Amino acid sequence: MARYYDIHPDNPQPRILGQVAGLIRDGGLVAYPTDSCYALGCQLGNRDGLDRIREIRRLDDRHHFTLVCRDFAQLGQFVQISNAVFRLVKACTPGSYTFILPATREVPRRMLHPRKRTVGVRVPAHTVTQALLAELGEPLVSSTLLLPGQDEPMTQGWEIKERLDHALDAVLDAGECGTEPTTVIDLSEGEPEILRHGAGDTSRFE
Repeated sequence: MARYYDIHPDNPQPRILGQVAGLIRDGGLVAYPTDSCYALGCQLGNRDGLDRIREIRRLDDRHHFTLVCRDFAQLGQFVQISNAVFRLVKACTPGSYTFILPATREVPRRMLHPRKRTVGVRVPAHTVTQALLAELGEPLVSSTLLLPGQDEPMTQGWEIKERLDHALDAVLDAGECGTEPTTVIDLSEGEPEILRHGAGDTSRFE
């Protein structure tokens, strides 16, 4: 059964953050809120966690997992960014965007797109997510909590707990955080390609 944590959206309790970060370090898979919608997250390098996310969402090996980073400096450790792309990404972070970029050697091979060797990265603008990332001290490997056959992500923590109790180790509930996933921009070839229209404004990429 998944542990259920009711966390304050503006002043997250340090005790809860410590417990959830501990679960993640011990190989756990958690559902947590972001500035776009709820997501599934596990520790970088957690092979079992990746497999569990794939199973829950029924994903194939071409799916781009996302490294959710605390800030731009942390993001820069895991992707290769040209000066032009640097300025574009910096202007949109933190925010509801996921950027597809060439990965560095810091990213486990299992996370990469098999052909392109790319990975998704983002810096969220959400108090609880930021506090959890600070407590964890490293990025979260994440995927939007969108179940097979569903058009919209799940928005209620108690509903996530009820539906995925057997598949998760913890649910971090900070209340509703929206139903629109991030806007996904592929910058791996230099020129922006919008792969998914979402919560982030796409006008600067069109």
